[in-house]
Amino acid sequence: MELTAQLSAKFELLQNRYPVKRSALIPMMMYAQDEYGCVSDEMIAEIGQRLDLNNVQIEETLAYYSMLHRKPLGKHHVQICTNVACVLKGGNELLERAKKRLEIGHKEVTNDGVFSLEEVECIGACTGAPAMQVNYDFYENLTSVRFDRIIEDLDAGRRPEPEKVISGALHERHPAETPLISRRWGIKDSRKIDVFLQHEGYRGLEKALKEMTPDGIIDEVKKSNLRGRGGAGFPTGMKWFFVPKDSPKPKYVICNADESEPGTCKDRPLMEMDPHQLIEGMVIAGRAIGSHQGFIYIRGEYRYVLDIVDAAIAEAYSHGYLGKNILGTGFDFDLLIHTGAGAYECGEESALMESLEGKRGYPRIKPPFPAVVGLYGCPTIINNVETLSAVPSIILEGGEAYANRGTPKNGGTRMLCIAGHINKPGIYEVPLGMNMKKFIYEVAGGIPGNKKIKAVIPGGSSCPLLTGEEIDIAMDYDAVAKAGSMLGSGGMVVMDEDTCMVDMARRIMHFYAHESCGWCIPCREGTTWLRKILERFHAGLGRPEDIDIIADLAKNMLGRTFCPLGDAAAMPTISIMKKWRGEFEEHLKGRCAYKSAESQVGSR
Repeated sequence: MELTAQLSAKFELLQNRYPVKRSALIPMMMYAQDEYGCVSDEMIAEIGQRLDLNNVQIEETLAYYSMLHRKPLGKHHVQICTNVACVLKGGNELLERAKKRLEIGHKEVTNDGVFSLEEVECIGACTGAPAMQVNYDFYENLTSVRFDRIIEDLDAGRRPEPEKVISGALHERHPAETPLISRRWGIKDSRKIDVFLQHEGYRGLEKALKEMTPDGIIDEVKKSNLRGRGGAGFPTGMKWFFVPKDSPKPKYVICNADESEPGTCKDRPLMEMDPHQLIEGMVIAGRAIGSHQGFIYIRGEYRYVLDIVDAAIAEAYSHGYLGKNILGTGFDFDLLIHTGAGAYECGEESALMESLEGKRGYPRIKPPFPAVVGLYGCPTIINNVETLSAVPSIILEGGEAYANRGTPKNGGTRMLCIAGHINKPGIYEVPLGMNMKKFIYEVAGGIPGNKKIKAVIPGGSSCPLLTGEEIDIAMDYDAVAKAGSMLGSGGMVVMDEDTCMVDMARRIMHFYAHESCGWCIPCREGTTWLRKILERFHAGLGRPEDIDIIADLAKNMLGRTFCPLGDAAAMPTISIMKKWRGEFEEHLKGRCAYKSAESQVGSR
């Protein structure tokens, strides 16, 4: 087919940039869709010819990712989030308003082709809830009036100004905060290399390359007690240490920027306002394990961030911080960005590698682990944005000094997103081990209307929920685990006394049923049946035996799936059933005590 000059040049670049050509598949489909509105039969044939793939290989990959489409959407694709953080702030009402205003439903297009509408899962704007995207533009803290104005502007051919920075990232610092990896936020042009260099930029890399051995770098990261900030909390230095030194195969460093855990939106501003810090951390990681190639896998919804990071990478190359003979030390390191296309499962490290190889994001059976058999079957380390962004500070100030910022076995600071029923939703950097209750009430301003806290999701929607009486604890991995939950990915969602926990269980399970890759039966069938039962139950059609069935189904999923998604769905459900069973029993009477008279469950 006849491609535009711009898309043809993009394809030429993509098909020659990866060690294996198929890796270019998903980015090529995304860029083609941006140009033509969908991935057509002709485009599939064109991409197949360029990558030596047949139509079946392309179509089975295309069908897996929610952001890829076979039919054109509207000129303005309105995507409204109704996940937990947004639903607590009016996301459902915003969706209903959109349906009435546009006179279309979910996944429908207006007759004139100007608008299409989609109810979507978390878009990474939790601290700006309720939020939506129009194409790739973010609009946050929406009211009905602001929503109407955005639609009016779009209909008139004007582009409303999108959010410049994720809501809540820039705020007056509380004395309890300890800015380290966020210390450059708010500085004018902080994403540019000249400004970065004025504020200790690339000094950690210079020290690592000129004064330290690879083993010395790993030892320093071990001393720091840095644990993975993506959710698992595995010691970062230990992960790097597991990479075999004598492997004849290439080694890879991957940044997992597929930030999709509901409640979590910290990696977006880290890339948006300080991309060079991430680049610096990746080059240091490459030196530590003997890698010469890195990839930053950025979730598809963060498309504008790709341009920011790509520009920063170009600056790093031009200044000699990437490429050949970095800083004259003889060390080479190349770095590429790679776009996802809408799949929560790709946040799991082995599924991410499958996706980066141009396939469906199915998890791999472990062992072997990525450190030995990872991307393209080669030794690989995968860390998320926050983890890698901490590395330059660790090298610069020393692992022991970094460790002393936190608690024993929990070194450093932590980026925490707090959303939901909170006076000051936002993204804060605090010492690991800070008291959770103090953080909620003093740093984040407490609960609107001085209402009581009913529940807290401490680290993303996959974590067991804590009651308001359980939050007087230290926020580190070990203390939160002792309380029966997880610090997770740092996505905290607060729910006040008027929240319906049956509805929360229903909405959380809706997400995991939607995002299950379907590969293993316990997850595929378990999340589907739990979603159906919880939706029926919340609609006032529950049966007494459903309460125990929900609890048993969740328990039978736990620990029985190929990847953690099944556990992620089960753990919050089990905690809700255990701690708020009484609300389920009340729903058997056909009414929800936490809904207004107009939306009683029996009248839906």
